[in-house]
Amino acid sequence: MAGAPSFLALLAPGLLLAQTTPLRLLPPPPPPRPADMRPSGSPSLEGSELVINSRSQQARWLWVGGDERNPLELWLPLEVLQNQLGVSSRARTDGALQLEWFGASLQVPAANQRSLDDEVAVNALELLQVGGVSLERRGQQLQLERASTSLLQVRSGAGGQRLVLDLDGPAVVRTGDNSLLISVRARPDQLAVLHAQGLRASNTNGGLELQTAARRPSRVFTLGAPARVVLDLPAARGDRDADAAQPLDPRLVALLNRELRWDRLVRNGMRVNAVQLDPRSSSLQLRPLTSDRGMEGLGALTQLASRQGALVAVNGGYFNRVRKLPLGALRVDGRWLSGPILNRGVVAWERGSLPRFGRLRLEEWVAGPDGQRLPLVVLNSGFVQRGVSRYTSDWGPVYRPLSGNETALRLRNGRVVERFDTPALEIGVPLNPGDDLLVARGGNVLPWGEGDALTLTTRPSDALGLAPFVVGGGPLLLQEGRVVMNGTAEGFSPSFMSQGAPRTVVASDGNRFWLITLEGTGDAGPTLGETAALLEQMGLRDALNLDGGSSTGLVMGGTMPVKGRGVAGSVHHGIGLVP
Repeated sequence: MAGAPSFLALLAPGLLLAQTTPLRLLPPPPPPRPADMRPSGSPSLEGSELVINSRSQQARWLWVGGDERNPLELWLPLEVLQNQLGVSSRARTDGALQLEWFGASLQVPAANQRSLDDEVAVNALELLQVGGVSLERRGQQLQLERASTSLLQVRSGAGGQRLVLDLDGPAVVRTGDNSLLISVRARPDQLAVLHAQGLRASNTNGGLELQTAARRPSRVFTLGAPARVVLDLPAARGDRDADAAQPLDPRLVALLNRELRWDRLVRNGMRVNAVQLDPRSSSLQLRPLTSDRGMEGLGALTQLASRQGALVAVNGGYFNRVRKLPLGALRVDGRWLSGPILNRGVVAWERGSLPRFGRLRLEEWVAGPDGQRLPLVVLNSGFVQRGVSRYTSDWGPVYRPLSGNETALRLRNGRVVERFDTPALEIGVPLNPGDDLLVARGGNVLPWGEGDALTLTTRPSDALGLAPFVVGGGPLLLQEGRVVMNGTAEGFSPSFMSQGAPRTVVASDGNRFWLITLEGTGDAGPTLGETAALLEQMGLRDALNLDGGSSTGLVMGGTMPVKGRGVAGSVHHGIGLVP
């Protein structure tokens, strides 16, 4: 994203020096650390295959120095640590990342986070060593092995809504679509306790597998001294056995080859899944899939689809995996849950219409009684820039600072009713319906006080921003039948533009809307240039790239035939077809 044009420069070039120096631009994640920050004279090796307790998956890793069993540094994607090992993460306001795994703690400053392909990565060597994980590098393959751990007992509490598994040491905790795999083995009496809690439990080659569809945990975390795995469960839902293996939803089967088409093919060495429909005549409605708990948080695409009844779903746009916040346009029922950034590509639609594609900015200003007029950088966004940003209750129930040294004003009916300094913001400020919270970052000052009447002006750069539904991504790949990809104009780095990865794309051929995933048959996946060329060959007129890599996913009637890197990565939001 180096060299990207500033949002404020597009609005008010005269304010560039005072207002536009970015604090941190994501995505893509921060660039790799320069070589001189690595241990002196230490060679490094990158690989793309990761084997954890004999289970193989595609994931980028970086081994620095040492021999084949003892590196000086080991960089792993945050997604792998969270979903494949059970590491908990928490972002701090200074950009640092707090990692916890069975009582071991690792703090990673923002400067020590980097990118591997399109994923945020950290040096996890210390955390793995404390957890007793053995390491071995074999060419392009990295093997992580945690010795077998015993399950001592299973306890329930909080009225049956918390389940605690006591272990005699750390274990690998792998999160699946509707399952947990913990590298322990359970006795028959322990399995019976788990069954009584509404979890189908069984011993497998990989360890204890818990099918969680019937009682999907809202949170899974680990504790130390003694080692424990803790599951926070929803209230029991009776005798329904929702865990049973489900075939393709019969409602979807009835629509296939009638008003819905699903093509699975190989083109130019890429596996392509393409779902097509005409939303103007279909019984399915196109909708963004979002959480009902506000903008902070990630979840499985299958959960988003199930919660909103979507028969078909793909993952949506970008998000900050560390802070679990959106980074781009997300508009639902005419409300900006997250505003557009950096004039990036969007897809926009009304109910029963064929979506439209283009690039979008949201131009906002606030003016006071003294004649002062300030541009607003972003609305409801995890994208952090120097300047003033605006947050509403669509962001969530509470605002907490995203950078250091923030101040804020609360507006009610256009009038300043409260001022907040940095300590007050760190406690958390409730976002009430109808209120606006103006947040100043990077040394900027809000010059007004309580009682002042302010005027907010908002204007999208294109009519796309007036549509009731908007989802952002980028870059825009095709428009009116031409390749229009311009990564620099949308604030993407050259490395992001040139790397290969699984892709998620939404597109139109002028008559039908397409939901598309692309995967490599023998490598990491297509570059964005290869993706645009293939879509043009397929006769598509408009196309927008969404988030990719481990985020790429396709849900079809309750099943998940596409998982970006072989595992279902957590995502922030999606796009679904809902009856």
